[in-house]
Amino acid sequence: MPAGVSLYTYSKFAGAALLSMALGSQAVHQYYRPLQDIEEIIRETQEKALPPEVKEIIRATREATKEPKKQ
Repeated sequence: MPAGVSLYTYSKFAGAALLSMALGSQAVHQYYRPLQDIEEIIRETQEKALPPEVKEIIRATREATKEPKKQ
C-alpha cells in the first residue's frame, strides 16, 4: 500500500472518497440541474454546424409535422 498505510486504512479512505464523489455528483444534478436543457443545447449546436440548405430542410420538416391547432 502507498506510504506504508495498512489495507484497512486505505480501504476506509477509498470507500469514503467514493461515497463523497457519488453524493457530490447527486447534489450537483439535484440542485443545479445541468442536464435539464440538454436537448435544446444539442439541437442548437447541431444547427450551428449545418449548412443553410440543410437548416431550411429541417425548418420546413418541423413546420410540416406540427399538429394543427384544435378549435
